[in-house]
Amino acid sequence: MLKTFYPDEDVVSTYDIPFERLYKSGIRGVIFDIDNTLVPHGAPADERAKNLFLHLQEIGLKTCLLSNNKEPRVASFAKAVGSPRYIFRGNKPGIKGYQKAMELMGTDVKNTVFVGDQLFTDVYGAKRAGIHNILVKPIDPKEEIQIVLKRALEAIVLYFYHRDKKGDISF
Repeated sequence: MLKTFYPDEDVVSTYDIPFERLYKSGIRGVIFDIDNTLVPHGAPADERAKNLFLHLQEIGLKTCLLSNNKEPRVASFAKAVGSPRYIFRGNKPGIKGYQKAMELMGTDVKNTVFVGDQLFTDVYGAKRAGIHNILVKPIDPKEEIQIVLKRALEAIVLYFYHRDKKGDISF
């Protein structure tokens, strides 16, 4: 039951993901959550986010922002980082937003990856849509109360995820 919420991968930061390796492995599109994945919750695009999107474009990866936030927030962030594709009020963990993002990028479940910071919206939705997903640690510990409550439940799932991951011996 808990494995339903396990991420396919986890890294400390979006900025630690080896996007060149993903491209070489056949990935052609990356769907990103915004808040606490790319910048602190509610923060504008910073230089690090802008440079990341420029780099992704240079290596040939298409991008799409998928957020449950309202259009002004998502549109202004997308414009600032130079991402021509975005979806606001994405209704994650529903799968339609993920499917629409792939449609906008011209990608499919085999060559798309999703990056987000929440298990019960980002990761679960990507898994339901059949997309490889990468969980990142939240950038800023200050969050809205409903997210703080979800984080307590996420901590339980992540405990078992990391415990099970240690037992997974790959050769």
